[in-house]
Amino acid sequence: MHIKQSVCIPMVKPAAMPLEEFLKKVAEIGYPAVEIWLRDPDFETLVSLSRKYHLTVASMIGHDLGKGGLNDPASHDQIEADLRASIDVAAQYGIPGLICFSGNRRDGVSDHQGIANTAAGLRRVAPYAEKKGINLNLELLNSKVDHPGYQCDHTAWGREVVERVNSPRVKLLYDIYHMQIMEGDVIRTIRDNIGWIGHFHTAGVPGRHEIGVSQELNYTAIAQAIAATPYDLFMGQEFSPIGNVFEGLRQSYQICNQ
Repeated sequence: MHIKQSVCIPMVKPAAMPLEEFLKKVAEIGYPAVEIWLRDPDFETLVSLSRKYHLTVASMIGHDLGKGGLNDPASHDQIEADLRASIDVAAQYGIPGLICFSGNRRDGVSDHQGIANTAAGLRRVAPYAEKKGINLNLELLNSKVDHPGYQCDHTAWGREVVERVNSPRVKLLYDIYHMQIMEGDVIRTIRDNIGWIGHFHTAGVPGRHEIGVSQELNYTAIAQAIAATPYDLFMGQEFSPIGNVFEGLRQSYQICNQ
């Protein structure tokens, strides 16, 4: 299976560069898609310009983490409302996946209870996601460097959540950078959990920069392992460039074009 790649605009695009110039160059490299985080006031412009250059919008955030995570039942009403609205937008604009978050660990709430709470929150929205054909991708993040306290910080934790929900539209966002920091053993873990994965993110370790030879992960081997599975969704380049952004994107595309 050939890997489809996307570019995370908020992470990769130089702040001073006009959006259309960036999208044009991304398309010229060969990427079929881009990603956003939040629906800002220029969202419709972004979608329109992306279509102009034959780019799909592959992913966006589905709910406001600042209002609480799925592991907190007190946040479920707000998250359900946010996700339903985001599902409608995703269905309207052809965005296949929404990012969801567990939230941080809380005093007195065990991992077991956090899993139960997160599954219960997703279960409230899963039938609507199924109806609209949109994936809800629970993101795996590291709690060691970038997101202290985040609860869904190991693949096994996230997998138990999605198994409990048991919906074809509730999956994991396996961020390779974050999971290398937390647990390593990336290729075997991907192979063992590929049926539960709805999106990938990349970045180099350490530093979260380009995925070339100056960092510790062998992304060629990782991409080849993913391509050997039935996975047919997106791998998003989500690194913070320290060199020429388009040289980095071109190199990343070639590495992952398996």
